Order: sequence, then structure tokens, then C-alpha cells
Amino acid sequence: MHVVFVEPAFPFNQREFVRALSRAGAFVTGIGERPVEFLDDELKSWMGAYEQVPSVVNIPALDDAVRRVQARGWVDRLECSVEAHILPVAKVREARGIPGTSVRTAFLCRDKPAMKEVLRAADVPCAMSTGAESREEVLAFVREVGYPVILKPRDAAGAAGTFRCANDEELERAIVEAGVDRGMPTAVEEFIEGHEGFYDTLSLDGEVVHEFVSHYYPNVLEGMRERWISPQIIATNRVDAASYDEVKALGRKVITELGIGTSATHMEWFYGPKGLKFSEIGCRPPGVGAWDLYCNGNDMDLYLEWAHLIVHGKPHQRPSRRFSAGMINLRPDRDGTIAGYANVDELQHDWGEHIIDSKFPAPGTPTQPVSAGYMANAWVRMKHPDFDTLHAMLDKVGERVKVFAR
Repeated sequence: MHVVFVEPAFPFNQREFVRALSRAGAFVTGIGERPVEFLDDELKSWMGAYEQVPSVVNIPALDDAVRRVQARGWVDRLECSVEAHILPVAKVREARGIPGTSVRTAFLCRDKPAMKEVLRAADVPCAMSTGAESREEVLAFVREVGYPVILKPRDAAGAAGTFRCANDEELERAIVEAGVDRGMPTAVEEFIEGHEGFYDTLSLDGEVVHEFVSHYYPNVLEGMRERWISPQIIATNRVDAASYDEVKALGRKVITELGIGTSATHMEWFYGPKGLKFSEIGCRPPGVGAWDLYCNGNDMDLYLEWAHLIVHGKPHQRPSRRFSAGMINLRPDRDGTIAGYANVDELQHDWGEHIIDSKFPAPGTPTQPVSAGYMANAWVRMKHPDFDTLHAMLDKVGERVKVFAR
């Protein structure tokens, strides 16, 4: 099988998808933005060919590259795994007659108001929402729904560019910062109170083959705003418990209604006073190294499993559910440069056997802002057979390990 993979080199973990495709027996052609001589020998060894383009989201340039590849031989699949690449790749895929995620599905998984309009029509429980391109449209929605509301880009990923507004003053500030007063399109949503988590799958022809459930502590919007918080993500090994049946049923229905076929998916959800609510879904793997947590918690190579579904059309491994696996982000006490750490040796002494890996940037390294995400600055990833024990361990890491900047 000949698989064309878009952007094999950046971000760094993209190479894992190329490795997996090669190991699964595919002939891999990479399309990326870096000159081939800038790629390392290991990455190049997994690819049989490579095409450079100025930008992988430039549809004419990407289309020309795929045409060149097709002129040399048959292409079975055109794949990518980064949110911003999904829709451009789908448009080229459809134009070149290559099977895979359709333009309709890719669009619905990128455009939040359109996505929720389709799902509400299918009786999927969602927050009230709309698309807006003016202050007047935003205000009309708020008059109908009331505060608090969320403003975010129609094609947002994670908490990027997201604002929670609890009053007129906060709303006006968000309207200006989001550019809505200048005609920038935005999604406006009812704020849903409750615990936030995500449901990830590998699906084959629309059927879920593998599924994973993770939790945020605290919810993303709060975790990405407050320096004093050391936010966590924990992937549970209790996926087969009855308490997750409703989440899994919701995810399967969303996958069906949006027409997702053979693909990774990443679905955010909330559970609170109004029950279980769908938030959003992407037809791609999750970010922030979540697949690495699934691999470590389940004694499997999920990248290889993804590749087997594409290349061979069937699963290759089963998750062991042996461990829950989680990560905690450790923020510097201020912006500047890393000055040092406290209690890192204690961390290794007390819980070394449970540590998957960690990152502690060297002193002198410039800090990244709080909003940079879960893998900015310092972090630790751990696993344990018991979910609650792991959560308590990560809490203690957040309390004890300190990151100092100057």
C-alpha cells in the first residue's frame, strides 16, 4: 500500500506516524515544509519519497505535490494528524479521488457551530451555540441564553483564543480581543458547568475499534489561565466500567452522525448538573502526548495500531488496561528564564518506579507563558494500576515540586 503522509517532521511526534506506517508495511511518501536535507536519517529511512511544499495548508501547492506523487504511481491513502491540516488535506484528497475523510466530515469537525447544528438535529445533547460575525449577533445570542457564555474561534483547538464571559464588561473585552467587532467569525456558546474530559477512539469504517477516556483536572479553561494551578490529564484504565457507558454511546453516535470512517478521533465532553453534554470532536489524534499515555497504560503501540487499520483494515493489538496514566504540568513562578527547581530528587526517590518520563528545562531556558499548554516548561508523566492513587500522586507532585524563574 502507498500512503502519502502530510508533514512528517513537525511537530516532532509526527515522525511516530511515519514510523508506524513503514513498520506496518506501507510505502510512505512524505509531504512537508522542510527541505529533505533537513530531515534526519532515521525519518528519511521510513519514507520512500518526499515532496517539499511552501505550506501544507496551501491547497494549490499541496494539490500539485499530490499530483506529482500520483504521476509516479498509485496512491491508496492521503493521511495527516494535525488539526490545522485536516480540512486542506480532505479537499485535496477529494479532488484527487483518494479514499478517506470527506470534505463534509472534515469541515464539520473544524467548524464548531456547523458541527453542533448537525448534532443537535440528531438529538445529541450539546450546549446552545451559534456562529457570529458582528457584535450585534453576539449580543442577540447572549440576550437569549444569558451569562456566562464562551467565545472562541469557529475552528478552535483546545482553549486557544477562548474567552469565558460572565458580564457585559467581560463580553465587550472578548469581542474586541477576538476581533468580532472587525468582522472576524466566532463561535458563541452557552457555558456548561461540570467536569470536563475527553473520549478518544480509533475507528474503522465508522466502527469504534479502540477507545480511551481521559479527565482534566481542573477543566481546560481554568487550567490554562491560572499560573498557580498545575493542571493534570489522566487517562483512566476503568474504560470498561458501566459509569462510562453513556460517554462511549455518545461518542459512537457523534462518529456516525458526522460520517467519520477510518480515523483517529478526539471528543471533548462535560458532565454536570445538566447531565452529559457533547463539546466538540476532531477527526484526528489528541494533542499533548495523550497517545503516549495510552501506549504506556495499555502495553501497546497505538501509532502502529493506527497504521494497521489504514494499511491492513483490521486491528493488530488489544489494550491491556493495566495502568491509568497521567501527566502534570509544572509552571514557573514567573515569566523570565528558568532559575532552578525544588524537590525533583524527592520525586524520583518516592515514585521513580511510576514515572514514565519527565521534562525539566535547564536553568537559563526562557520560560513559556501559562497559556502555552500542558507540555510547556516542566512536566512529569506517571502511571499506576489504580486511578485514584495516581491522581493523588500527581496532586503531591504539584504541591511539592517547584519551578523557579528570574
